[in-house]
Amino acid sequence: MFIEGRKMVAAAEVEEIIKLPEGVSVDVDGLKVTIKGPKGALVREFKTKKEIHIDKKDGSIRVWARFPKRKTLAMIGTIRAHINNMIKGVTKGYKYTLRVHYRHFPMNVSVEGNKLVIKNFLGEKSNRYADITDNVKVEIKGKDTIVVTGIDKEKVGQTAANIEQATYAKNKDPRVFFDGIYIIEKGEGE
Repeated sequence: MFIEGRKMVAAAEVEEIIKLPEGVSVDVDGLKVTIKGPKGALVREFKTKKEIHIDKKDGSIRVWARFPKRKTLAMIGTIRAHINNMIKGVTKGYKYTLRVHYRHFPMNVSVEGNKLVIKNFLGEKSNRYADITDNVKVEIKGKDTIVVTGIDKEKVGQTAANIEQATYAKNKDPRVFFDGIYIIEKGEGE
């Protein structure tokens, strides 16, 4: 948007161009984007306004709109960020590291199917479970480190959050009570 005196004049066309790195291919079908890379493929369909367009243009992706309003401009930036996350996922992947911390009752953690099983949290007889989303790998290293990896940033983050929330203790003072599983590091790399 350009400001001339007191009037606001909208730009005729706003576009964001995302360059594709070597070894990454893309297919665009309307608002459905498929990105393939060395680590796998991700598909996402953007449910947005009809005035936003996505197309493939010689080694890059173009997200654009004509005469956009403020919300449309924000949505163009959001779509660009999602596509950038997909490209990072298929080239480098995402990794979260969690730490198991306890003081008195030793916690045991294991993976069974698509669930992480937490045994003996606070001396409880019943087990606690955390869901592992599709296409996410959870490894237990040693007795106090959990590594969550995958190519979809949202699914990897959701799995790490599920694990952290499974050991949430109600009515405990967080300054004194440290038992639980906590995210200690997150970033790229699988």
